[in-house]
Amino acid sequence: MLNLGFIQRYGRIAFLTSAAVVVSVFLLFSSSLINDLAATERERMEIWAGATREIVASTLADDGAAPANIDFLLSIIQGNTTIPVLLTDADGNLLDQRNFDLPVPEAPDDPANTRYLAERYRELRSSTNRIEIEIAPGTFQYLYYEDSTLLKRMSVFPYVQLLVMLAFIAVVYFAVLSTKKAEQNKVWVGLSKETAHQLGTPISSLMAWMELLPDMGVDADTVAEMNKDVSRLSTIASRFSKIGSEPKMTPTPIAPLVAEAVRYMGTRISQRIALTYSDNGVGNHVRVAACAPLLEWVIENLIKNAVDAMDTAAGRRCAIAVSIAMDGDSTVAVDVQDTGRGIARKNFKTVFNAGYTTKSRGWGLGLTLAKRIIEQYHRGRIFVARSSATGTTFRIELPVTRQEE
Repeated sequence: MLNLGFIQRYGRIAFLTSAAVVVSVFLLFSSSLINDLAATERERMEIWAGATREIVASTLADDGAAPANIDFLLSIIQGNTTIPVLLTDADGNLLDQRNFDLPVPEAPDDPANTRYLAERYRELRSSTNRIEIEIAPGTFQYLYYEDSTLLKRMSVFPYVQLLVMLAFIAVVYFAVLSTKKAEQNKVWVGLSKETAHQLGTPISSLMAWMELLPDMGVDADTVAEMNKDVSRLSTIASRFSKIGSEPKMTPTPIAPLVAEAVRYMGTRISQRIALTYSDNGVGNHVRVAACAPLLEWVIENLIKNAVDAMDTAAGRRCAIAVSIAMDGDSTVAVDVQDTGRGIARKNFKTVFNAGYTTKSRGWGLGLTLAKRIIEQYHRGRIFVARSSATGTTFRIELPVTRQEE
């Protein structure tokens, strides 16, 4: 049988892998754009430094003649209106600055601007944004520059882009997941109602025939046993109808309910399996909001799965222990422990997926329905508490509605 859990798991992996590839491509492209912009700004600063070198060198020349292209060089200097620039001599004395957002002085003699530029100079000295300008043999000036506002914004853009894309992927993922769950719920409801409907007609017919059997001379004990089986079929149909719609929840003593499920299964499993029950003093005073037929079905299903997990022909000890215990003041726990072959830890959650089964026959829907009944209807939890090569324990946790003395 095709494992639906396998398809769902690897379908999610494929979706997330594709999303990761798309995000990586966009991030790489954005990073490439930022690197190109940074390289362009570096080239502009190299040209700016070259223009500065030409102007200063001509000023220091013996003839003091301005270079023929002085207007062009000045236009280069003045054309930089976006990149913050500091020009200093070899001793760190500030010679010029451009495009810094200087603080507004509080008084005419307020040295706030000087302090601000000195702080910027200290920070820029440790950066790679520095160009050395040799204006004469052995005489140097240094040009320090910051990233432009555009480059700073572009540097943040990949992170914004990443957050937006991750949010989009999350929305799409959970939207698809919610749609699939909604479709699955419709299937469950439709299947359950149709099953209950289909069972209703033959059960009604059997009940009518049961009334005629005594008049036909059939042994009373035989009729009684057949009535039990017909009643059981009616209970099963009722359970399916309740799965297909929101069941009515009533405060129910948990211990008698579990005890009845154990008693019923005790007469229907191999005599080689020891089935025991303990309420650990919980008694009849602990109540939970429950739909009794559905909760009994879950207990019976866990016991049946425990039976299937054990090899009664192998000569090993086969036992199932069902127990109830309080877990704090507001939760009651029901454990179904077997001595079967165990479940791999990686499958602790997978066993509840629709279609997961280790048996040659079966649809793998029992635990899926059990999880739906416990978590959606009873607001509880069902999970694999522990498992090893010597057995498995399934646990159901239900909120207590009332404890009576």
